[in-house]
Amino acid sequence: MTSEFNVPRRRWGKSNIMIPVIPFGTQGFGNHFGFVSDDDACKLIRRAVDIGVNHFDSARCYGDSLRKLGLAIKEGVVKRDEIIISGRVCCHIGEVDYSAEHAIADVEDQLEILGTDHFDAVFIHDPREIDPTLAKGGTLEGLLKLKSKGLTHNVGYGMNPHAFHLKAIESGDVDVMLTFNDYNLMSQTAAQDILPAAAEKDIGVLNGWSIKRGILTGIDLSSHDQNDNNVIRAIKMCEWCIKEGVSLLALALQFCLKEERIHGNPLGSLNIEQLEMNALAVSKPLPDEVFEKFAEQGF
Repeated sequence: MTSEFNVPRRRWGKSNIMIPVIPFGTQGFGNHFGFVSDDDACKLIRRAVDIGVNHFDSARCYGDSLRKLGLAIKEGVVKRDEIIISGRVCCHIGEVDYSAEHAIADVEDQLEILGTDHFDAVFIHDPREIDPTLAKGGTLEGLLKLKSKGLTHNVGYGMNPHAFHLKAIESGDVDVMLTFNDYNLMSQTAAQDILPAAAEKDIGVLNGWSIKRGILTGIDLSSHDQNDNNVIRAIKMCEWCIKEGVSLLALALQFCLKEERIHGNPLGSLNIEQLEMNALAVSKPLPDEVFEKFAEQGF
């Protein structure tokens, strides 16, 4: 592994998988944020593994990313046993089928696209309702059947509503979960209820939107809505970081790392430059005084 990168790893709850604290959100090379060729995607995937970012959080609804990750596996760019793959059954697009049969067929098809025989974890992704997924013959039952066959080693939910998470956790069948937009420099509402509930059951937690979809990275926000409160706050945070000689990206990510009940913060890198910037941002811990001074600003 390249010496300048020292990406920490954490035990992902009861899954017992040691994951990098910044899993790779494959939407980054799914063409949603800019075109990424097959060749560039394969190079990006290989580089991620080489610097310790070997957990790929994938989804059928992440553009063309599933096929590209499968291409990297099938062509030997990466070996299946050197990567961790979490996947999704997307429940938020078009007419939703919450049946166990649909979930099973969907996951089996995704495994064929990837050219592998198992997921390390599968999330039920953004269900519009939680009860149909938990009902007899519902989505979760389908994932549990897949787990019993070894086609996924862990199951869980990727969604935002806290009430949905709490209900899913109460089922006793959840191994892992992903929440988003609820724990970052601007808001930490996940700490009020779902993080304690998950920790009590040793559920592995991924934290989406740790950098608020890029506005907490220090990029130029002049083209963003200047009346948006989050943009206003991000600009003030960035100005303070520049004055203090601190990377806003490092501050934003390491702030999330201080919450030990969060195990991974997925990031969708578009290219190798972004990937390496993210890896460097978590490789060298910032002094505690930086976080103390930042808190005093009351952003």
